[in-house]
Amino acid sequence: MFALATKEAFNLDAVQDALNEAGMAARTAAKQTYAAMGGDRGACGFAWVNVWGVRSNSKLGKALQAAGFRKDYTGSLQLWNPSKAGVQSLDILEAGAYAYAEVLKAKLGLEKVYAGSRMD
Repeated sequence: MFALATKEAFNLDAVQDALNEAGMAARTAAKQTYAAMGGDRGACGFAWVNVWGVRSNSKLGKALQAAGFRKDYTGSLQLWNPSKAGVQSLDILEAGAYAYAEVLKAKLGLEKVYAGSRMD
């Protein structure tokens, strides 16, 4: 498993690969949920991914910010709607966020990567 726990292990290409794979997983999960629900149905809401414990001025933090993450009021790096799904359904958006978080956690060896959501 690739881990970013040490500076020697940091590889920008591996980070970009993980971000690409996470984005694909999020889009796939959102599409599957959309199909299973029969369209954009259910409660309206928002979903995002938080990455904790990564400094925004580190190499990894800068790579995440280049991918669209922004520092939020809690100090985490946050990416809204990682599936880029053009829907309002909370279930669809959550499916994408959870898939994105799991891939980032697995591929980058990060411990504190969580999906979040709220109803609108």
